[in-house]
Amino acid sequence: MSAVSIEIYRSPRKALCDERALVLLALGIPSTVRIDHGQFILEVDAAQFEQALGELRHYELESRPVAVTPSVRSTPYPHAWVGCVVYVAVLLAVSYSISAGLFRLDAFDLGDLDAARVQSGEWWRAWTSLTLHLDAAHLAANLGAGVWFGYLAASELGSGSAWFLIVNGAAFANWLEGELGPATHRAVGASTAVFAALGMLAAHSWRMRLHLPQRWALRWAPLVAGIVLLAWLGTAGDGTDVVAHVIGFMVGTLLGAAAAVPSVSRALRRIPQGFGGLAALASLALAWSCALLS
Repeated sequence: MSAVSIEIYRSPRKALCDERALVLLALGIPSTVRIDHGQFILEVDAAQFEQALGELRHYELESRPVAVTPSVRSTPYPHAWVGCVVYVAVLLAVSYSISAGLFRLDAFDLGDLDAARVQSGEWWRAWTSLTLHLDAAHLAANLGAGVWFGYLAASELGSGSAWFLIVNGAAFANWLEGELGPATHRAVGASTAVFAALGMLAAHSWRMRLHLPQRWALRWAPLVAGIVLLAWLGTAGDGTDVVAHVIGFMVGTLLGAAAAVPSVSRALRRIPQGFGGLAALASLALAWSCALLS
């Protein structure tokens, strides 16, 4: 540097001066840092002052946090409870109809997730098995967890959209397990839907916050929390179908992440929530129709 140096930046923190000195050095502009009355001062050669000033201004603009305008819905959807009420009503209605003899006595044989029969083409079992439960405790557990995760998912995606994705995502997970699993595998219960809802909620929350300027721990917290809950709830109890829970969570995760993509989110918002809810019910009704007519 020449004998004539000009102050270009000052700060009470030496690290900030050193940071800018490195920026200038990378651009071939030498600089020095000195201290004066508790302030650290960055100086450059007078002949390079204008160039250095322009580079530092450019650096400041690039380093400044950008205020991001959310491109997708950030406020909770209203009426998230509606889908939960229908979910409870459907499961209770099916259980009562079977226990009271209002339904065919061979309903479990017709509707359980029998892998051998799924592999032979009875795809509807992926849906019908979601509505069947072995006993009151099994039913109560899936009612409680399903209402909780379903309500939270519906708050983010809308009641109709959320339950359409939960029901059909869980059915797809069941179908995968039936097609790819051993032919001897049989299962019933809405737990696959419960973990599909959990995965969808976790992934949607994560994807919605991905663009926000925040630490990585906060950015990934929803997914981490979802995986922790999967490990805690999805493996508890004897005879738990861990594979179904994991597949359900994975399918829900993919659906939740996809639903948070701005273009997909806008498309979902254009579909009336009532239509989504009716479509979810229609898929179950179609599946049971196929089962009863088989």
